[in-house]
Amino acid sequence: MSAGIRRATLTRSASKTMDAAAQRFFTSPYFAVTGASQDQNKFGYRILAWYHQHSLRVTPINPGRSTISLPSKTYDTVPSFSALPHPDQTAISFVTPPPVTRKILQEAKDAGVKAVWFQPGSFEDEDLKYAKDNFESAVGGFEDGTMGGEGWCVLVDGENALRGAGQKIVRQKL
Repeated sequence: MSAGIRRATLTRSASKTMDAAAQRFFTSPYFAVTGASQDQNKFGYRILAWYHQHSLRVTPINPGRSTISLPSKTYDTVPSFSALPHPDQTAISFVTPPPVTRKILQEAKDAGVKAVWFQPGSFEDEDLKYAKDNFESAVGGFEDGTMGGEGWCVLVDGENALRGAGQKIVRQKL
């Protein structure tokens, strides 16, 4: 079997697992973005804005800023997972470089976080493996099902996962 056929076969069978993980992620009542940014050109801003635009309760995690402002709302940030009001009920989107992600994954686990979503470029294979082994839901990587082909991304795959989780999509202005 060629590597391409083997990869396609593996990803097709794994996609149900990743779809289920993405749907489970969106059953959380709270969300946080680690690596949230005030810079509109960075994905940390775009991911935070996506949660806001979908009327989801989101908290930016950024130890270097006290607030992050979107055009219609200013969010207070928290410096770490343990500072979240309900870490055990909060799903986390990682938009941090892999070395930072690796460093703070254990903190997320220790804080009681149950679901994580790794944005493309925010992790290495070992981080995804750790997350799959230690969290109830871990989303990331290139398993079949992602619509953008760059890996599972909230901006691309989030609405399908929200619908799959039975969530009503309620949009609001940025």
